[in-house]
Amino acid sequence: MSTYTPANHPTIALLGIGMMGYPIGRRLCEAGYTVKAWNRTRDKADRLSPFGAQVFDHAADAARSADVLITMLENGDIVEQVLFGAADTPGAAAALKPGAVVVDMSSIKPAQARGHAQQLAALGVMYLDAPVSGGTVGAEQGTLAVMAGGEASTFEQVKSIFAPLGRATHVGPSGSGQLAKLANQMIVGITIGAVAEALLLCEKGGANMAQVKEAITGGFADSRILQVHGQRMVDRDFAPRARMTVQLKDLRNALDTAGGLGFVAPITGLLEQLYAQGIAHGHQDLDHAGLFVELAERNGMR
Repeated sequence: MSTYTPANHPTIALLGIGMMGYPIGRRLCEAGYTVKAWNRTRDKADRLSPFGAQVFDHAADAARSADVLITMLENGDIVEQVLFGAADTPGAAAALKPGAVVVDMSSIKPAQARGHAQQLAALGVMYLDAPVSGGTVGAEQGTLAVMAGGEASTFEQVKSIFAPLGRATHVGPSGSGQLAKLANQMIVGITIGAVAEALLLCEKGGANMAQVKEAITGGFADSRILQVHGQRMVDRDFAPRARMTVQLKDLRNALDTAGGLGFVAPITGLLEQLYAQGIAHGHQDLDHAGLFVELAERNGMR
C-alpha cells in the first residue's frame, strides 16, 4: 500500500485541462504540489508548464507514480474511458500504484461514480467522487464548493489538496458527491430560468431591468444567481463560462437519477425542455444564463 499521508505533499496527476482543469491545475502548482498533467489536446495541458507542471502525452504516463489522480473531464463515459481504457488503449487506473486515490471532480451520474468506485477497489485504489460548484471564477479564485462522496477515511487522507481549491465537504458514500452536484445544478438551472423570466417580464412591461435587479438585491429573492447571472442578462453577456449544453447534460443526469429512484421531478423536467429547445434554436454555445435569449425570443424581445 502507498505510504502517502496528507502531511507529505502528494504527487498529483491531473487529467483534463479545460476551462475548469486549467485553473485547478494552476492553483495546485502554485500551492507547491508536484502536478503531472494530461489532456487529450496537449496544447491545453502545456499551459500549465510555466507553473511547474510536467506534461504527458498519455494519461497512463501521467498517472504512473502519482499518489492522487484527479479527473476533470466532460462526462461519465469519458471518465470511464480515460480511467479504464478501451480495447486498444490502456487506462490510467492500471498505471496507478495500490493505495493511490482517484478523485473524480467531473460531473457524472451517481450510478457511474459507484461503478467506478467498485472497479478501482478491485485494483487496490481508493476513490472519491468530488464534483465542484463555483464555475471558472471559483476555480480561479480558489472558492469552489467541493462535494465529496466515498469513505470518510479517504476524504480525510486527501482533504488537504482541496484547500487551494475551495471548501470541501464529505456528504456520504460513493455517488453522494454526484447527488449533491445534481442538487446544485437543479437549483442553478431552475433559478436561472426564474431570474430570466422575471427580468424579461419587467422589461416587457416597461421597467428598467438593471434597476429591477438592483431593487430586489438584498431582498428575499436575492441569490448568487440573481447577482451573477442576472447581471449577465442585464449586460447581454452570454460568453460561455458554463455552456447551455453542460447545464442540459446535468439536468438530464438529474432526471435519469430521479427516474431510477422512482422520484418525480416536474420542475427539473420543465427546465430540461427549455434548455433543450434553446440549444435546438442555435444557442448551444452560450453560457447557461443564455436561457434568457431563448425566453426573450419566445416573447419577441431582443
